[in-house]
Amino acid sequence: MPASSNFQQAIREAQSSALVGPNVVQKALPYVGGGMLLTAGGVIGGLSLQASNPGLFNPLFLVSAIGNFILFFVAMGAANNANNEKALPLLTAYSLITGFTLSGIVGYAITAIGVGSIATAVFATGLTFVIASFVGTRMSDNVGQALSQVVGLGLIGLLIAIVVQLVGGIFAPNMFLRGQFELMIAGFGTVLFVGMSFVDFYTMPRRYNDDQYLAGALGMYLTYINLFIFILRLMIALQGGGRRD
Repeated sequence: MPASSNFQQAIREAQSSALVGPNVVQKALPYVGGGMLLTAGGVIGGLSLQASNPGLFNPLFLVSAIGNFILFFVAMGAANNANNEKALPLLTAYSLITGFTLSGIVGYAITAIGVGSIATAVFATGLTFVIASFVGTRMSDNVGQALSQVVGLGLIGLLIAIVVQLVGGIFAPNMFLRGQFELMIAGFGTVLFVGMSFVDFYTMPRRYNDDQYLAGALGMYLTYINLFIFILRLMIALQGGGRRD
């Protein structure tokens, strides 16, 4: 998850209660919402391609995943430098391609546990956003900085667990990619990104100035995209990996 290094940097620089961007959250939110809509469009496009030409989807998925990884760092650099004219089209493309790559897990979830799982994950993600937007902006410095540190450490642990899962899955897929190990990672990831959603609202105005609203929007967008993914993974894991029929 490319959000990790950006988030840890935000934590290190958010040690002071002084607001450097008092209006950055309000300026970023429309772009977070726009990014989500573009991502939904990318998901629909990916699902359509899976249905019409699954043989073409797999190579495009691989190329998109690699390209999107590179595009993230280019877009993040432009956004951090407040070069918003350059960053906006890059982030637009990034959101669309992210949706295309997400269509893989969305398609699997629809097949494994039903289309209702997507609506449930979207609702849970949206509800988290509403609660975090109210609570996160009102957290005291003590609570905000303590939660930031806990979430930062948790993110490191999650990344280590994912690496172990990927490596272990090569040799023992039934043990590492399914069952209790996957349930543990999915549950921990869900809790972690719920916590990160609260931290975002506390950290953003202390990390970014008002002209860096696209950088803040990118960080928040990634939080909710990852939350959505881990909620889906958790629901699949709770169903034992999906339907057996």
